[in-house]
Parts: sequence; structure tokens; C-alpha cells
Amino acid sequence: MSSPINTREQAKARAREIRAVEALAGHAISHSAALERVAQELGYRDWNTASARLSNLPEVPVQVGDRVSGLYLKKSFEGVVLAVRDIGGGSAFEVTLHFDEPVDVVEFESFSAYRQRVTATISADGSSWSKTSDGHPHMRLLSVANGIV
Repeated sequence: MSSPINTREQAKARAREIRAVEALAGHAISHSAALERVAQELGYRDWNTASARLSNLPEVPVQVGDRVSGLYLKKSFEGVVLAVRDIGGGSAFEVTLHFDEPVDVVEFESFSAYRQRVTATISADGSSWSKTSDGHPHMRLLSVANGIV
């Protein structure tokens, strides 16, 4: 796979690629079988699950129940998505996360302030528009494992 698959159309295009490669190798497969293979490549149990998750609308970076990891105020975290709200028809998303372990959001050694549940506004690429004073996004999602598979 060369580029990320975010929509049903991209997944169907990938299935056509798989069929073409298999045909060149002398192994004809049905479009349905190719779609099932795409679903497996994407980490879904079957095409129906993949199709339900994939959308022709702007890609939502996360859904409720997804396991995520990333950076919050430049500190690493892992956690789960508790809520997602579309803002502006897919131009941004308000997400509420619950971190597995609280994150110390203070850079000073003299005191600490821990956060375990945070809400941030992120773009479709998983980065917040809000930045720290040195230009880093407040939140940056680095990996998402969906919870509906």
C-alpha cells in the first residue's frame, strides 16, 4: 500500500489493484475477495466492518472507543477516546481523551500538574491548532487503533 486509505473509494481502488496484481500472477480473484483482503490490510475483521468505518465524507481522525497515543503538551500519552464532536463540517473535531496514566503538563521541576482527562480541538490530521509558546501543537495524535474491530 503506497498511500493511506481513508475512504471507501480508496479502499475499492486498492481492491482493484490487488485484483490486477493477482491476475498478472495468474490467480484470478473476485472483487469481493479483494475487498476482504483490503479490510484485513487495514486491520478490520471483514469488509462490512471496514466499510462502516470508512467514509466518503471528511475523515474523522478518531471515534469513540479508539485507543490512541500521541503527545499532549509535548508529553507522551496513551489512552482512549471518550467523545468526538464535529466542528465546521469536518474542518475540526473536539475530542475528549482519557489517558491511561496521568500526564504532568508542567515543565518546571519545582511543581507538577497532572491531567488524565483532556478535551482538545484537532484537525483531520490529528494535530491541534492551538500551540505551545514554542510552536508545538497542544495535542498530536500519533497512532489510532479503532475500538470497533
